Amino acid sequence: MPTPTKGPRLGGGPAHQRHMLANLSLSLFEHKSIKTTLTKAKRLQPYAERLVTFAKQGDLTARRKVQGLIAGNSRTNKSVVHELFTVIGPAMANREGGYTRITKIGNRAGDNAPMAVIELVMEPVSPKQAVVSEAEGVAEHAATDEQPAAEDTVASQDVTEEADQAKENDK
Repeated sequence: MPTPTKGPRLGGGPAHQRHMLANLSLSLFEHKSIKTTLTKAKRLQPYAERLVTFAKQGDLTARRKVQGLIAGNSRTNKSVVHELFTVIGPAMANREGGYTRITKIGNRAGDNAPMAVIELVMEPVSPKQAVVSEAEGVAEHAATDEQPAAEDTVASQDVTEEADQAKENDK
C-alpha cells in the first residue's frame, strides 16, 4: 500500500478516507468508469491498481483480502468482488501495471473543482506484437521509398546512355 498521507485526508480522518476509497473502488469495478474529483481519482488509482493485482493472483487468500478491504458484509459488494476476480483480473493478465486511466474533464460548475474520469483500461495489450508490427510497417515504408528511387536512377541512366548514343550517331 502507498504510504499514508500526512495532514488532511479526503474529507475527514483516516477511517473516513479508507471507506471512501473502498466505495470509490467498488463503483469503479462495478461501472468500469466513474466521474469524480481529480484529487479523489489520484488517491484512488494506486488503491484500485493494487486490488486488480490481487485479482490477477486469483487465489483464495487474495480474494479474502480484497473482500476485507472493500466488500464488508454486503452481497452486492461480494458480487463486485466476484466480477473483479472472474472478469477484470483475467482481462488484465497480460498487462504489467497501468490498469487505470485518469482523464481530466474540466471543472465542476458549482464549486469549480477540477473533475476527472477514472476508468479501467480493458483493451488487450501485447507489447511484442506491437513492436513487431511497427517494425514491419517501417520496413515496408522504407522498401517502397527505395524502389521508386532505384527505378528513377535506372531510368535516368538509360536516358543518359541514349543521349550519348544519339550524340555519337550525330557525329
